Amino acid sequence: MLVYLDEFMIYLLHWDCDEHFCPLDICGWIMKAWEASEEELYATGGVDAVVFLRAVVFSIRVFTIAASVCLFLVLPLNYFGQQMEHKQIPAEQLSVFTIDNVKEGSKSLWAHCLALYIISFCACILLYIEYKRITRMRIAHISSALSSPAHFAIVVRGIPWVPEESYSDTVTKFFTDFYPSSYLSHQMVYDSGAIQKLMNDAEKVYKKLKFTYPENCIPRATRCCICGGDAPPFKILSQEHAVSTSQSCFEGANVREKECSAAVVFFRTRYAALIAAEALQSLNPMLWVTEFAPEPSDMFWSNLCVPYKLFWIRRLAVSVASMFCVIFFLFPVVFTQSLVHLDKIKKIFPFMNNIAQRKIVEQLLTGYLPSVIFTVFLFFVPPLMMVFSTLEGVISRSGRKRSTCIKVVVFIIWNVFFANILTEAAIDHYQVSIMKLGDYRNIPNLLAKAVPATATFFMTYVLTSGWASLSYELIQPFPLVYNLFCRYILQRKEETLYSAYTFPYHTEVPRVLLFVLLGFTCSTLAPLILPLLLVYFVLAYLVYRNQLLNVYVTEYDSGGLYWPIVHNATMFSLVLTQIIALGVFGIKQSPVASGFTFPLLICTLLFHEYCRQRFHPVFHRTPVQIVIEMDRNRDSGMEEMHQKLQSAYCQFSSTPLSCHRTTEQTDSVFARAEKGDVAQLEDLIHSS
Repeated sequence: MLVYLDEFMIYLLHWDCDEHFCPLDICGWIMKAWEASEEELYATGGVDAVVFLRAVVFSIRVFTIAASVCLFLVLPLNYFGQQMEHKQIPAEQLSVFTIDNVKEGSKSLWAHCLALYIISFCACILLYIEYKRITRMRIAHISSALSSPAHFAIVVRGIPWVPEESYSDTVTKFFTDFYPSSYLSHQMVYDSGAIQKLMNDAEKVYKKLKFTYPENCIPRATRCCICGGDAPPFKILSQEHAVSTSQSCFEGANVREKECSAAVVFFRTRYAALIAAEALQSLNPMLWVTEFAPEPSDMFWSNLCVPYKLFWIRRLAVSVASMFCVIFFLFPVVFTQSLVHLDKIKKIFPFMNNIAQRKIVEQLLTGYLPSVIFTVFLFFVPPLMMVFSTLEGVISRSGRKRSTCIKVVVFIIWNVFFANILTEAAIDHYQVSIMKLGDYRNIPNLLAKAVPATATFFMTYVLTSGWASLSYELIQPFPLVYNLFCRYILQRKEETLYSAYTFPYHTEVPRVLLFVLLGFTCSTLAPLILPLLLVYFVLAYLVYRNQLLNVYVTEYDSGGLYWPIVHNATMFSLVLTQIIALGVFGIKQSPVASGFTFPLLICTLLFHEYCRQRFHPVFHRTPVQIVIEMDRNRDSGMEEMHQKLQSAYCQFSSTPLSCHRTTEQTDSVFARAEKGDVAQLEDLIHSS
């Protein structure tokens, strides 16, 4: 709120009463967000922030094209699709503007097929440009991080227990035997339950005492009541002392009892760490499991304390729990769709006639209330999926958030899109047996009939979950109320009340991808949703740029690993749109349009496979060419880096490392990604 309040206060202080009040003068944050360069965004939010906003920019571009084509070509053909007496446009039903209004065998369906071709080709071209650009940015980001300790470190889990040795001795013996020239040292992971709790409590007490007694406090000249000596002055220890104490907290005799079967192993070169991370270390795949170590601020130490052999059971339990969540969420889906189709529910259950006798109540029940109820239920999905991702055993905070993002994407695509459509079809065809609705041969025809029928619900959902979410993002009501409650009700004034949060990619990326799905599937079937989506994406571009630049903090970065999620979900939406169009053209008895849609579907799948083969390996693995080039350019700071590795991955450090980039690092990354190191980047992209 301070971002917007400061602008308002500055305007009031410099406002002359004789001048006219202009609301645009206090919206300076909009111009600042618009004028901020991509280099500033990268320096503040990292590659993930750039990737997220590139997804929003892609959506603006593709839906601008889709809205221009469909509103001026498809929409008039839908409106005049049948011989009927039209009312005034505000009084018309929404079905008049959908493809349902086009009569069977109409020759105007060629326009729908042409619009589908234009949207598909433009989407593929824009996706290719963005994928290539973000791949270059990721390569430049990796090659510019010369001082990153993660390039020299790997995480080892599943260390076997030897009765007469500690885990630390076992790690030392293993890596000195098999990596004698490249092994440097290691850092064991400890069972930190009680110790970490004590450190957190001590840190809270320290902050309270620091606020109560400033650093320049004067010692009291009183005598002790017991021994009569002078009372010792209150002394605030520095944070360096606290960190050094935490680093040596396990240097006692019980160190072996606190060790876990996991460690962070350091190597002398980046190439040695790369080989060790990707190689199978043992004949038993459950032992000596290695993977790349995240950045120190990105480490999720809690999962490293769990034995590796338990994670396959956890993943199985998470899969079962996810199935139960999907089944449970069908109840609110059925309830909301029953409110949307209240007129059809009345035919099945006559007692519902007494509920909605007034027109205002019926409009509220069928229009606004279903999407609001559905949005409230969806609010609990991301925290639940975050718990599931934690149980699966990811070792990085960014990986946990990315895993949550994938789960939320799958969940909302199924429950928001498919479950609503299938529920609508079941309500609309309640005489048809469930077995017939579940026949896979009827899926294209079923989707073709149900998607236009659910267009009203999806348009309302864009308003309640899309536009309303942006206002919620700007106001931040829950953090604001919590801060005010703690400050003025509980009289707490710790620094933790002013701490910012990291950007919730696991909630915002799925929301954007869901609206991309709705935009593609409804573009030729119900084009009126496109202006609402276009307004949402334009506002989202401004709001999210401001939030990433001024509100949220960046403690860790995945290096652009969200883009494969965006690309795969977008391609799924595009293919699903073409399948639905194929079913629509079959229902409308247009063999020419159906014949032209099938090659388009094949070409789209081939394009997706081409992008997966060319670009995706760079996001899945680190190119060896980059690592070797970075090792060849070693300088005098290599020995200093080796000395800092042990302290960088301190499990009990309470001061996380900053992820903000310097100007030199930012300029280096964008220079390499845009114009510099062309030979290296092009060779890496083509070789991948």
